[in-house]
This record gives sequence, structure tokens and C-alpha cells, in this order.
Amino acid sequence: MLSRRQLWALVGLTLMWGVNWPMMKLSLQELTPLYFRASTMLLGAAWLFVYVQRRGERMWPTRAEWVTIAWLGLPNVLGWHTFSIFGVQELASGRAAIVGFTMPIFTVLLGAAFFGERTTPRVRLAVVSAGIAIALLLWHELSSLSGRPVGIAWMLGAAVSWGLGTLMFRRARFQLSPMVVTVWMLLLGGLVLWPLAIALEPLPHPEAFSLPMWLALAYGVLINYGVAQLIWFGLARHLPPATSAMSVMAIPLVGTLSATFIVGEIPHWQDWLAIVFVMVAIASVLLPSRAARAASAQ
Repeated sequence: MLSRRQLWALVGLTLMWGVNWPMMKLSLQELTPLYFRASTMLLGAAWLFVYVQRRGERMWPTRAEWVTIAWLGLPNVLGWHTFSIFGVQELASGRAAIVGFTMPIFTVLLGAAFFGERTTPRVRLAVVSAGIAIALLLWHELSSLSGRPVGIAWMLGAAVSWGLGTLMFRRARFQLSPMVVTVWMLLLGGLVLWPLAIALEPLPHPEAFSLPMWLALAYGVLINYGVAQLIWFGLARHLPPATSAMSVMAIPLVGTLSATFIVGEIPHWQDWLAIVFVMVAIASVLLPSRAARAASAQ
């Protein structure tokens, strides 16, 4: 049973990560994708590093841990964060969130395909539900004169990257805490993205940024890469699987609803129906089965 403090923390986390999707879309109105990611990721990881270090954690990896952190950072940071920001650039932010949060389904599918994990009827239900959701969103994109189905491809790439990264993270062996590993992955990811941004995108002009733009950047640095990460790692050790699943399912819904107020995106019926199918898919792979609940109760 969650305490009142944990419940409020979980609600806050769901709102923070849900609202982050339209906030990213707002930032992209004045800043190119790679510069946005490089700036918010590096600055957010830097202050997170200082905070975690002051708690007395061991921060410096061994030589072997450096290799593993760099390897894990490819799908977990560069894959997810880079593909998803290009997806948000192409799609409505709520629609990008819906596709992006098919990631638990890809975790299960990749685990079955490459790591020998067992598939179940619930997994097959998840695959069908996620497929219907993606088809609904593709249908809308292809039927619109301004549709950008390539955005769906970017977000599917992000979801696959997250799923692969999750499986790799589960199998990695560290003496460092997961929080410290995440901080280093973000720092290294930011250092990789900066040269890419300089090489591929025009230089930004911060003096021309509007107040909403500065607020969106601050949100990315302080909330998405900062406070939300701390809340998540504080909850992760004690969060029941069912509660975690409900939080994940709610994030695309929060993203879609908040996008109406932040960037003026009006969801279509395909978006709402896709959210339902994604929630069914996530519940199928994350919520514990009746047998698992009975076993845990004994």
C-alpha cells in the first residue's frame, strides 16, 4: 500500500513526464532538436551530478564500468532521446507520446526474440493492441495533407531503443547505484550530442528567445532531467508493479490533454482511441497476473 507521500510523488511524476511532451514541442518552435536535447540533457545531468554527489554516493566508475555505461548509453540515452525529439518535431506532441509509450511492449518482444524470455497470451494481446494504436495514428497522418508519417517511424525507433536499453540495463552488473549510472549516461549523451548539433544544425540565437521558450528550457533542465529523475529513483525501490504500470499508462494521456493548453494541439478521435489501445497494451505486459498476485499474497 502506498503512503500518502508516495501517492503524491507518483501523481507529480506522472504530471511532470506527461507535460514534458508539449513542453518539448514548445521549445522546438524556436530551437532545433539537437541543440535542444544537447542543452537540456547536459545541464540537467550536471546539476543532478552535484546533487547525487552531495548525498555521498560513489560517483566515479571503474574502467570496466566506463565501457558498460557507454554501451548502455547508446540505446537508453542517444537512441531514445534523439529519436524521440525528432519524432516530436514531426508529430503533434500528444501523438508522439502515445507512440513513444509503446516501449514496454517492445521490451517484452525484444526479450522474447533475443533473450529467451517467454511470451504469453497477454503479450500477444499487447502486440495486437499496440499495433491497432499505431495503425490509428498512421491512418490520421496519411489522411492529412500535412501528415508526417515519418514522425511515427522516429517514435517507433525511440520505443525500440528504450526497450532494448531496458533489457541491457537489467543484465548489467554495477557497483554504482542505478542513479549514478543514469547520470553518467546523460552526461556522456549530452557530450556526444553537442558536436552533432554544431555540425548539423545552424547556431541558435538565445538573445531572440521568448519567455515561453526560456521557461520550456528551464522545465527540461530542472524538471524532466532533474526533479522527475530524483522522484522516480526514490519511488522505484518501493513501487508495486501495478502502480508503476498505471503511472506509465497515464503519461500519454497527460501529454495529450496538456498539449491542448500549452501548444494548442486539438486531439482527434484517432488519438483518443489510440490512447485506449496503448493503455490496454501496457496493462497487458506490466500489470501482474492473477497467479502472480496470488503468489505474492502467500
